[in-house]
Amino acid sequence: MQIVVIDGQGGGIGKNLVERLRAELPETQIVAVGANSIATSAMLKAGANVGATGENAVQYNVRTADVVAGPIGILVANAMWGEITPAMAAAVSASPAQKVLIPVEQCRVHVAGVVEKALSRYIEDAVEVIRSYQSTPAG
Repeated sequence: MQIVVIDGQGGGIGKNLVERLRAELPETQIVAVGANSIATSAMLKAGANVGATGENAVQYNVRTADVVAGPIGILVANAMWGEITPAMAAAVSASPAQKVLIPVEQCRVHVAGVVEKALSRYIEDAVEVIRSYQSTPAG
């Protein structure tokens, strides 16, 4: 299974997600894709196998990913204070991969029915969802 983790700004969400995924799924290929080099670097230090930065890196890597994970803003053009370009958001949404999104208030997207909780709890939830994909046949 190949997991692409996408993040921007300082890469804190991606870093925490990569750390938890690496602990739970040590043999899984994790690709860190940052909207900027700081985010990419943070995710690489957290244990991603490889990393790449920018719009083309998003477009290229989401095509072959089994799972794309990150803050919900990766689906929204101009989210993260403009770091997520329209092309990045379109590539993520068009990817055949499963998308595991973490609700983040700063992205100005609210999903009705989602219970407010600490970011660390959302990250744990995301890791559990991704772990379930590893034991479920593709389809």
